[in-house]
Amino acid sequence: MKKMRKILSVALALLLVVSLGTIQALATDDEDAAAAVDELIGAIQIQEWTDDTPEMCAAAKEAWDALTPEQQELVEEADYFGRDTGDAAEDDPRNADEIGENELLVVSFGTSFNESRALDIKGIEDALAEAYPDWSVRRAFTAQIIINHVLARDGETIDNVEQALERAVANGVKNLVIQPTHLMHGAEYDELAEAVAAYEGEFESVRIAEPLLGEVGENAEDINEDKAAVAEAVVAAALKDGKYRSLEQAAKQGVAFVFMGHGTSHTAKISYSQMQAQMAALGYENVFIGTVEGEPEETACEAVIAAVAEAGYSTVVLRPLMVVAGDHANNDMADPDDPESWYSMFVDSGEFKKVIPQIAGLGRIPEIQEMYVAHAGAVLEAAENAA
Repeated sequence: MKKMRKILSVALALLLVVSLGTIQALATDDEDAAAAVDELIGAIQIQEWTDDTPEMCAAAKEAWDALTPEQQELVEEADYFGRDTGDAAEDDPRNADEIGENELLVVSFGTSFNESRALDIKGIEDALAEAYPDWSVRRAFTAQIIINHVLARDGETIDNVEQALERAVANGVKNLVIQPTHLMHGAEYDELAEAVAAYEGEFESVRIAEPLLGEVGENAEDINEDKAAVAEAVVAAALKDGKYRSLEQAAKQGVAFVFMGHGTSHTAKISYSQMQAQMAALGYENVFIGTVEGEPEETACEAVIAAVAEAGYSTVVLRPLMVVAGDHANNDMADPDDPESWYSMFVDSGEFKKVIPQIAGLGRIPEIQEMYVAHAGAVLEAAENAA
């Protein structure tokens, strides 16, 4: 794999020294011009940062901009630059120096959907900054592919975890608190903890706060205050957006709510089963939990369709159980043109009269933001008491 990446880097380096005019001259037709851009886009869709990454991102965007509208339509990855996901200027990458001694680093998987990044991720960061003005709030994403996408398309530079930690060290941060926006103690959380452990000797204190759903628990029936608060908040938001007075009123109208999470093969996948148990414990009989990956098995789309149909509901409201309303929410959940999207599968099942997508991430819900504030506050207090 490393050898292939090295060969790719060398090839790209050679490509980058060729002017766009030369590339176009070499292109025998519109398909060749589009294919050249697809190659440049493909080269930055990797989960690795190198010294060449900024130049590669700039070259891909410059090549895209040089195409005619007709040529752009021929690019297989045309959505990479061509899709309107909102105004990137509404976001704040929070990558400034002069941090001070106390830093609150907010770590997210990330999203290339500009509107969601501003509403969901920045929404959480803004709430933390307002709650803890004595701590400098900074950002890191764990998905390098997303970082590269935002850099190439919008010129916005977002730190990955290593870069954010290096920035903290260079700025002389003494007390570092990390608030992950992850839903659970899954693979992303584990990888974050491993990355942070390598830097613990660089700071006087380092603490990682709880993810949104808190501790995982031992079995599918283990629920907690965090899961209850998330369930109540997301259901209330769905009711409000759907203009339903109550869950009971919606049920009488034959309406079921399906919340789609990501899913995982990690042992933390039991968290989704626990969220279903939490909905039941709250008396939310017309609320169902599903996952894109279909792990656990009972959260697969086909299984959820069967459960909702068996319960006799005729209308389905689809909404993401994810911090951001990004690629999964817009494409895997709500895309009417994709036969494999949840929207299409629910419609094509023939079991329901109406399917209504609500594309909104958890991060924009004020009650969810306050949960992150509380989780961060618990470790900030410990850090301050230890100082």
